[in-house]
Amino acid sequence: MQLDVSVVLPTHNRPELMKLGVESVLAQKTSATGEVVIVFDACPIEVPDVEVPEGWTVRGISNTRTRGLAGARNSGILAAEGRLVAFLDDDDEWLPGKLAAQLRRFEEKPEAIIVGTAMVVDDGTNRIVRRVPSDDLTHEDFLRNRNPGLHSSSLMFRREVLLGELGLIDEELPRSYGEDYDILLRGSSLGLVTVVNEPLVRVLWTGQSYYFGKWAAYAEALQYLLRKHPDFATIPAALGRIEAQVAFSLASAGQGKEARSWAWRALRHNPKQVKAALAIAISWKLVTPQAITKVVQKLGRGI
Repeated sequence: MQLDVSVVLPTHNRPELMKLGVESVLAQKTSATGEVVIVFDACPIEVPDVEVPEGWTVRGISNTRTRGLAGARNSGILAAEGRLVAFLDDDDEWLPGKLAAQLRRFEEKPEAIIVGTAMVVDDGTNRIVRRVPSDDLTHEDFLRNRNPGLHSSSLMFRREVLLGELGLIDEELPRSYGEDYDILLRGSSLGLVTVVNEPLVRVLWTGQSYYFGKWAAYAEALQYLLRKHPDFATIPAALGRIEAQVAFSLASAGQGKEARSWAWRALRHNPKQVKAALAIAISWKLVTPQAITKVVQKLGRGI
């Protein structure tokens, strides 16, 4: 019999955190059957010793595709045996009730392309709940706002959709940055993205992210997304938002002249873009990106 759900968990040399993530999946109280597919990216396969409930399995595989998060996710998707595929990053955890709530939502809305949940941001000292503005999100919603309360570790898909009309994770994205935003943009262009708007994923923000502080890579990936999704240009405010993020990243990477060019472009499209003004300030060394990042992360937000 086909399994109900496959949880794809990419990892790279973080066995302690990864084990906590696996245990958070296996602790879900539901009658669903499933598997946790741990994808070891450029590191040895070392499946943790965990208590596995009846109807579930835990297995490890190697990333046989492009090195990095996108290739690892795709290796897991292609190996998955469940009718549904869920993502979990190796430094995050599912909270009680997540799996059952998403299974119910798929039953309630069989037309859904993606089902996610809200999240809790944990900085090691404080926990901040981040919900999404609406339970049902359109393509325009994602163009205007990343809706960051919807984290990659909360996402669930029908496997047949991932292997069909939606497609796999884009392995061409520089350093895989923004791969979750890309698939949300693609998914919302096909149909409904719906959210169980309760904090059912714990996301750890203590500077352990592989992306943390890689400003040049951020800028490169954001420019890639702008080229890939020309729909941004149909909404000036949406275009200005991404341009401001590019400007901030370039300024933080020390590319001041180019950052200012992107910042002025962003302000022409969206005069309310605070990130564009901050990018100009950083480019002239009036403030540091570290100081700004520290402030926004205390609020449970990211740049």
